[in-house]
Amino acid sequence: MAAKVELQRQPPSAEALELAKNELRETPEVVKESLAKLRELLKGEPTLHYKDDDEVLTVFLRPCKWYPESALALMKRAADFKDKYATTVKGLMPDDEKAAMLDHKVVNVMTNRDHKGRRVLIANIGKLWDTKHLNGEQIFRLFYLIHVGATLEPETQIRGVVVVLDFDGLGMKQVAQLTPNFSLRLLSFIQDAMPLRLKEVHIVKQPYIFNIVWKVFQPFIKEKLKNRLFFHGSKMDSLHKHLDPSHLPANYGGQLPEMNYSSADWYPVIKEIEPYYEEWNKWGNQK
Repeated sequence: MAAKVELQRQPPSAEALELAKNELRETPEVVKESLAKLRELLKGEPTLHYKDDDEVLTVFLRPCKWYPESALALMKRAADFKDKYATTVKGLMPDDEKAAMLDHKVVNVMTNRDHKGRRVLIANIGKLWDTKHLNGEQIFRLFYLIHVGATLEPETQIRGVVVVLDFDGLGMKQVAQLTPNFSLRLLSFIQDAMPLRLKEVHIVKQPYIFNIVWKVFQPFIKEKLKNRLFFHGSKMDSLHKHLDPSHLPANYGGQLPEMNYSSADWYPVIKEIEPYYEEWNKWGNQK
């Protein structure tokens, strides 16, 4: 049975808290100390503006295993990313990409989590991507909007996210959008400025032409991400070694119903948290 389309903002499950303790050093003592220390560090950065309540600071502390100095560095990188790519993300709100979410079938987030409780984003950037009406920058903006929403989920902060990139039917129209600038922006974001734990990236159904895309992306990929990248082609049994078929749609040899790659069901969900997007857009470097 499919889970409800919703942001799961409730406190983490007992199992997730145990995982956080083992993987992220998360104990009541460490949490209290790290929140206080990060708050103090932010006071020493007068040009760096973030809301400093526990919920917001936790967004940046969890992916850094509760090390406050590392969390501050992540906050600075996130702020610098906003400045560098201001033309793409400055003031970005759900309504700015409403048509992309409602009318196109390219980026979706599964309502069910995977067998490890992780959120799974699936992007079909092959033949289903109509590049005449949706360009590469808009694809990135969809990723960015979704990531902001995901930061509100404590369970996701702990368990992390998995990305499946489906290149089925990839043609030159799509390849032309996946430029070095697109690649650098996307990889700078996920490797340096995204306050989420990216656990795995799976490349599936990639045709031979994908080699052109890979040559563009490869120079920007750091060792940490390289170790979390998996290439499967059409071999779904290879994907199933990482993602259990009981938690995958039929599109990937899974036992769940087929998915249609549309973000339409998610649009009203992120529309409900517009005040959070407005806050998010205010954070960063103060000129």
